[in-house]
Amino acid sequence: MSASAQHSEVPSAPPARAARPRVSAKGEQTRARLVAAARTLLAGELSERFTTRNVAALSGVSHGMCHYHFQDRTELILAVITDIHPEWISPLEEAVSGPGTFAERAERVVDLLGRPESAELSHLHSALHWHALNDARVREGLEAEYRRWRACFVALFQVLADERGGGLDPRPLGLAVAAAVDGLAAMESMGGTGADAGAVPGDGGEPVLRTLIRTLAAGA
Repeated sequence: MSASAQHSEVPSAPPARAARPRVSAKGEQTRARLVAAARTLLAGELSERFTTRNVAALSGVSHGMCHYHFQDRTELILAVITDIHPEWISPLEEAVSGPGTFAERAERVVDLLGRPESAELSHLHSALHWHALNDARVREGLEAEYRRWRACFVALFQVLADERGGGLDPRPLGLAVAAAVDGLAAMESMGGTGADAGAVPGDGGEPVLRTLIRTLAAGA
């Protein structure tokens, strides 16, 4: 996403940047209240009522103050996507990047994905997908998060590649597992468990995922 730039042999001094205004502690608290209210509305049964006015009313903040922090409802949705990152992607990143062999890290990943997702987070993901269908900025933000999520599985198989050497390509293996997790989550969701966003709860999900990872690793 970063843009590349050409430089001369003797680079000139970078232009001075205007100092960004510091956000007060009260301003951060107000913003956090708005994001929390946005989460509540998006996770509710009437997410179609998600508007900046309703978010402001629920958080006890004036509508004008809401627009001071967020230009429109899309910015609020993007803030929610960022807000749930520590509950969704960060644990997976930590499971992969933690110490241990490929087998140990893979077992941590399977154990993590086998834990049931909270009802709120499941409803939030469903609402975010619905808004992504109608808002290109939300779609781009959500797709960026899913790229980071899929990258965790590629990173997991990179550990295997480092252990074995010999030019093993971790990308197709990692993406295959990510696609399988998505498929298992979709199957569980249709079965009425409310699974979403890569969770694979239920008696069938964990063994299937564990077997898939072991089979791909053995055949690589």
